[in-house]
Amino acid sequence: MEPLSLLFWGGGVALIVVGYLRARAPWARYKDLQAQEANVARYEAWRGGLRDEGPTGASVAMVLYRRQARLWGAVAIVGVGLVFVGFLIR
Repeated sequence: MEPLSLLFWGGGVALIVVGYLRARAPWARYKDLQAQEANVARYEAWRGGLRDEGPTGASVAMVLYRRQARLWGAVAIVGVGLVFVGFLIR
């Protein structure tokens, strides 16, 4: 085994772990807010009221959480790529 391939493997595994751990919490919160928004929409449809079409605090938070989850998910994907490159170098 070459030291360079070990470096790629170690770096890749580290990025996968960090990316997963950092993406997990924002993704869970995003899914919770999404379910809450769907519940409010169902309630207002049942009630017969019209919903305001402007952005809500929850919709803004959902955008931020989704962006954070995508960013850290991309970091994890880069880690998978580094592990793959480490196998190619070997």
